[in-house]
Amino acid sequence: MTSLFAQDIRLSKRHEEIVSQRLKLLQQMESKSEDQNKEKASHIRTAEAASKRNLSLLEDIEAAEKSLQTRIHLVPPPEVVSLETLYWASVEEYIPKWEQFLSGRAPYPMGAGNQKEVENTIRNKAHQ
Repeated sequence: MTSLFAQDIRLSKRHEEIVSQRLKLLQQMESKSEDQNKEKASHIRTAEAASKRNLSLLEDIEAAEKSLQTRIHLVPPPEVVSLETLYWASVEEYIPKWEQFLSGRAPYPMGAGNQKEVENTIRNKAHQ
């Protein structure tokens, strides 16, 4: 009978060890599950923040694109502005001569020397 009693005590201690180990493993699993849930929530917050940031960046890019398109259509390059200014200055310079020619009071206004001089002036100013 003592042998059965000793075996019963051994089995009881082993049972307590197993129950204790099971409890420890359950606590570890619960802790691990909580950590995973926290990490998942953190990833979700990070993804949402990145999505908002990306949306904001996309809106900024679209606004910049619209602004650049407006500039492209409204403001010509400086070279074009310079040539346009020179062209209209030339036109204004020759208007009185053409008016006199058209009214029959003066000869044809475009002389070879004057035309070359105007072309040279335009080329020089365009290269500046």
